Amino acid sequence: MTMHEPGKSDRPVVPAKSAKSDYWDFHQLWVERMEGRGLAKENGEGGNALSPAGPAKQVDRTQSRLGTGTPCPEDLPNALDRVRQAACRDKQLKFTSLWHHAYDVDRLREAYRALKHDASAGVDGQTWQAYGRELESNLKDLSERLAQGRYRAKPVKRVYIPKADGRRRPIGVPVLEDKIVQRATVQVLNAVYETDFLGFSYGFRPARSAHMALDALAVAIRTKQVNWLLDADIRGFFDTLDHEWLMKFVGHRIADERVLRHIRKWLNAGVLEDGRHVEQEEGTPQGGSISPLLANIYLHYVLDLWAEQWRRTRASGDVVIVRYADDFVVGFQHQSDAQRFLEELRERFRKFNLELHADKTRVIEFGRDAIGQRERRGEGKPPTFNFLGFTHACDKTRGGRFVVRRRTMASRMRAKLAAISRQLRQRLHEPVEQVGRWLKSVVSGHYRYFGVPRNIEALNRFRVVVYRLWRRTLARRSQKAALGRTPYDALAAVWLPIPRIYHPYPEQRLASVIRGKSPVR
Repeated sequence: MTMHEPGKSDRPVVPAKSAKSDYWDFHQLWVERMEGRGLAKENGEGGNALSPAGPAKQVDRTQSRLGTGTPCPEDLPNALDRVRQAACRDKQLKFTSLWHHAYDVDRLREAYRALKHDASAGVDGQTWQAYGRELESNLKDLSERLAQGRYRAKPVKRVYIPKADGRRRPIGVPVLEDKIVQRATVQVLNAVYETDFLGFSYGFRPARSAHMALDALAVAIRTKQVNWLLDADIRGFFDTLDHEWLMKFVGHRIADERVLRHIRKWLNAGVLEDGRHVEQEEGTPQGGSISPLLANIYLHYVLDLWAEQWRRTRASGDVVIVRYADDFVVGFQHQSDAQRFLEELRERFRKFNLELHADKTRVIEFGRDAIGQRERRGEGKPPTFNFLGFTHACDKTRGGRFVVRRRTMASRMRAKLAAISRQLRQRLHEPVEQVGRWLKSVVSGHYRYFGVPRNIEALNRFRVVVYRLWRRTLARRSQKAALGRTPYDALAAVWLPIPRIYHPYPEQRLASVIRGKSPVR
């Protein structure tokens, strides 16, 4: 990778090959290149605020802007807004005093109320309802322990949930107070990192969602010169995240030793599984409130900054990127760029203890020109790829316009239907109205996520199968002969909602999200 040293001549400067020595230089050079200034003194009060760029296309804004596209705040109604402004105006600033924001009683109370009320208890058995019976005294005591350094993180309880492919995903369940403190800490750290994260990062960020990532990808493929896609999968990302590297990355912006010490506590608390305590030297448990932020910080330095620099300096054509947590897709104009990017990405990941899944990572031909090119070569339709629960395919409208068609992944639908079938058997003797209300909630939730344009057929199939499963369960409740369809149809009309599309077309959502916002903030 060739870069230019700011403030010096235009001669190329090649970073050292060792990952241990080049990661900070890379980040520093990248930030200064983006801001157009020389080497900054640590914690200097100067520094140029990022200036708004000129008009840009919608997809360019989602790809190139920093953070969420909002400008640095001018009105400062609270302390976190002042932190956010300082972080926005000086990208080299290290924050030395943040921890007192995290143990503020009002912030802890807000974090407690934001937790799921029916979530599983951790190793101490403390539930949300029980903690809330003496909420104010509990929060005051927690705040005092955090301020005085008497707070101790507890091990995470490990449970497993089934995945769509039949395997089980390990989930960590922290104790309630760890959840509260982690959520409060995330709120404080977001004031810093939301000014740093790039525009193509969507996972677990305020005011962002999986559907925004899906829409950004669909619009980018349709409007940019995208002919090839890298469909990538990181093998066991949350289990292999390197603690040493993570703490170095956090240290780029956070110099408050109390914040760093508590992050280390959560990382090193270990896991309790089958009554046995297991120390963890790498990885962060999925399920903790702070794990998604730590994952975003890790990939921001390992993947996002590197990929943004790569497409500006190494690519010979258009490159688009969309990342949601550890899932990401990269589109290329040229196949040679896609293959070179994949090779160099494997090498970069190796430096930071990450690995691409060999069987799930591939470069495929995909885009508005792929259909015609493959037809001319006699190769059939372009391959499909999966992203965030949807199978993406090249398609055309009746008028011949290219679109990315998104359908519910078959494996996701099968897994969901299997879970519903199991639940119906367990609820065999519950009142029909009670089961109906539960089914209505489940089916409505499915529609709200998968109800995207051009996916109505899959939604209809889902409702039909749920209806058949419920009818079969109801028929088992009685010793009598099976009833005709009419009684079951009446129940379905009441409790099984008719499928509907909940989400707008990608171009419409994207236009409303970025209207009036600068590509760079």
